[in-house]
Amino acid sequence: MDPAPPPASPLSAPASAQAAPADPHRRKVATAAALASAVEWYDYFVFGIAAALVLGDLYFPSGSSSAGVLAAFATFAVGFLARPVGGIIAGHLGDKRGRKPMLVLALTLMGLSTTGIGLLPTYDTVGIAAPILLVTFRVLQGIAVGAQWGGAMLMATEYAPEGKRGLYGSLVQLGVPIGVVTANTVFLIAGAVTSESTFEAWGWRVPFMVGLLVLVLAWYIHTRVEETPEFREAERALAEKEKSEKAAGGEGGNSPLRTILRHHLGTVFLAGGSFAVNTATFYIIITGVLDYTTRELDMKRSAVLTVSLCVSLTQLALIPASAALSDRIGRLRIYAIGAAGLAVWAVPMFLLIDTGSLLWLAVGTFVTSCFLSIMYGPQAALFAELFTAEMRYTGASLGYQIAAVFGGGLAPFVMVLLLEATGTSMAVSAYIIGLAVIALLSIKVLAARARSR
Repeated sequence: MDPAPPPASPLSAPASAQAAPADPHRRKVATAAALASAVEWYDYFVFGIAAALVLGDLYFPSGSSSAGVLAAFATFAVGFLARPVGGIIAGHLGDKRGRKPMLVLALTLMGLSTTGIGLLPTYDTVGIAAPILLVTFRVLQGIAVGAQWGGAMLMATEYAPEGKRGLYGSLVQLGVPIGVVTANTVFLIAGAVTSESTFEAWGWRVPFMVGLLVLVLAWYIHTRVEETPEFREAERALAEKEKSEKAAGGEGGNSPLRTILRHHLGTVFLAGGSFAVNTATFYIIITGVLDYTTRELDMKRSAVLTVSLCVSLTQLALIPASAALSDRIGRLRIYAIGAAGLAVWAVPMFLLIDTGSLLWLAVGTFVTSCFLSIMYGPQAALFAELFTAEMRYTGASLGYQIAAVFGGGLAPFVMVLLLEATGTSMAVSAYIIGLAVIALLSIKVLAARARSR
């Protein structure tokens, strides 16, 4: 199968190509997709918070606090290494069988694996089996979230009305700040109602048990939400093409993954390169900074969590605003502004954090969050428009998850290593700047390709 050119230029204000269903059903699908993203990311983020606070001591006992945190963050990163696996499997099947069944499967897997972590005995109880099982559940979380994003994003964008694909896609992106706010809130409540020893004994497990709610949402989407019109149209077109190829004596059939690897791998890597700085910086400020401020700067855990929660709340307005603007003036223009802002602000952010002041911590991470939101808002629609419908789940998921592996998953781990090796947070700023340069170069190439089309 030789794919057609992408349906729209990300430099312009793209539109949804399909005759869309009625508005009430659009809203129901968009709401379901946004909720799916929120609960999935909540389950994923509670691990990052727990890794920064308690998992090192409970599952990786060591004489060095840094070694325990590094081991916990390495387990955190393992989930990211598994995300492309989820993206490949769900992308391939989602392009062939539908967006909805893969989203339901991803939610179910996430709910079960998160609950498993909440019930997992510690190293003191079962020995080496504890960290092995912890890593296994984290891998399953990674596969689940790698499968989820493409399904939720496409459910929203492929149902979007004309001229609003960016805005509808941003509803799924809101799952990230909602997940962060909810995860931080649950941890704050768990810490407030338990003593320090009780929190370390069982209080930290409560946020993981909330993951059971994901299974309820999976059932709702399975029974109440229909497949997207763009997938149904692509499915019909591919069936007709396969039928004609067989009639002509060919083998018929199609493989979205094979098509991506043969013809669009460069676009996948450019998409990943454009996004790595966003996901790396995000995990630095919600996980790496949490460890850094509490362990190195002696700031109170509850206070830092509160700052993180408040900063994340601002994204609830900024993400849809930047996405809506991208519907008017183009995705890549907005995207580039966010990437450039992260490069410029990387040094001032850590200079403010290093003061040890909660106020300056809030200012530093708030400004960073603004630039992250400017990028993240239009990202779902941008990635969807880089690929045609019959290979969109595969292509968009791979681009996102490659960035997650080389950006987000390794970022807290790299941050601890850089701090240990250099003794200065400016090394972390340099890391962010380097990723921002890669993003801007990737965006420049994507823009040139869009103009050539």
